[in-house]
Amino acid sequence: MSVVSSQRSAVSQRTAALSRRGRTRLGGFTLIETALATIIVGVGVLSIVSAQQAFHSENAWATNASIATRLGNEIREMTLNLPQHDPVTGSLFWGPEANETTVAAYDDLDDFDGTQGNGLIFSAALGNGPINARRQVIPNMAGWAQTVTVHNVDPFNITTIKADGSTTMMEVQVSVTYQGPQDSAPHEMTKVSWIHPN
Repeated sequence: MSVVSSQRSAVSQRTAALSRRGRTRLGGFTLIETALATIIVGVGVLSIVSAQQAFHSENAWATNASIATRLGNEIREMTLNLPQHDPVTGSLFWGPEANETTVAAYDDLDDFDGTQGNGLIFSAALGNGPINARRQVIPNMAGWAQTVTVHNVDPFNITTIKADGSTTMMEVQVSVTYQGPQDSAPHEMTKVSWIHPN
């Protein structure tokens, strides 16, 4: 009887010891487990934040590229049906005539090369642009600019630029730039060009 009771006593002591260990183990996390859990959660949060920043950056670029394409096409639509040269002076005079002092008065393509022959800039900074196809300034476009240049090209090789008024084929180029609040200089967002045959 004493052997059986001593065996029961030993078993019960072992059970009690295991129970105490189990309760201690179940009662909380060790410092290493807590540190590992913190690292895993931290890495997860940082990767989510990094992914969000990349998404916002890509979204902003896509939005700006879309706006730039629209601004380039506004100039194209505005000049689409214009003749190459003034109906009165013809190709003898390049650029806007003396009585064409505003973009609303421009009635031919060579007017858009400016008085110096190096193009026109329509920008929010200058207060004259960017402009739409109806020749109106588009409001709330800070940082945006459209630079329009017009030149003659060789009809047999349109990549060769010729002297103003020397050929029957013209190329119109619109470079659209954007300078954000954090940018030190404007960035070219798109360039649109097309050939205008006579």
